[in-house]
Amino acid sequence: MIKNAASLDLVEFIETNILPQYSSFDKAHSLVHVTQVIRRALDLVRITGADINMVYVIAAYHDIGMSGPRAVHHITGGRILAQDARLKKWFSPEQIKIMKEAVEDHRASASHAPRSIYGKIVAEADRDMTPDVVLRRTVQFGLANYPHLDRDRQWERFAAHMDNKYSSHGYIRLWIPGSDNAEKLNTLRSLISDTATLRRMFDRIYDEETSCVD
Repeated sequence: MIKNAASLDLVEFIETNILPQYSSFDKAHSLVHVTQVIRRALDLVRITGADINMVYVIAAYHDIGMSGPRAVHHITGGRILAQDARLKKWFSPEQIKIMKEAVEDHRASASHAPRSIYGKIVAEADRDMTPDVVLRRTVQFGLANYPHLDRDRQWERFAAHMDNKYSSHGYIRLWIPGSDNAEKLNTLRSLISDTATLRRMFDRIYDEETSCVD
């Protein structure tokens, strides 16, 4: 039988010691983002039968490796989770190993499928395919990491990323049957094929994000 909520003392530990670290990351990997991933991951517990405490921790730690280089943040995050001795209060060594691998496997560009249902859950939960969310996070990442680029260069980077990741030949993969991301991904692919509309949406979001900075 699936429990309806994660253990209260575990939730208190995560909210006090782990989630505040996301406040120092960029907007695309912020506290708002990790909170949304946790919510979506817990929703997937109901259709997968996974352990809710494990899913909660994996989702909470999934981007914690952003404290180091982004390119290996999934590896760093897995190591941070595995080395956090405080988790031994709630989990066995085997459970911690599974959670470590799930954090390592969550990245969309991973060369292999997640090794367990837990990796698939967090990978799926990390992919909010709501078009405006995807577009805004992509613009935010460009502004945060390539501030020297002007509008047109930001657009070129944005369009290339959208095509490389979300188009019909992109690298993103969905892992959980029954999630609501497939329909949203189809909508994104339609936008990507309509360059004029995509540029208008980029310009709107770019103006909103840069006006917030001023």
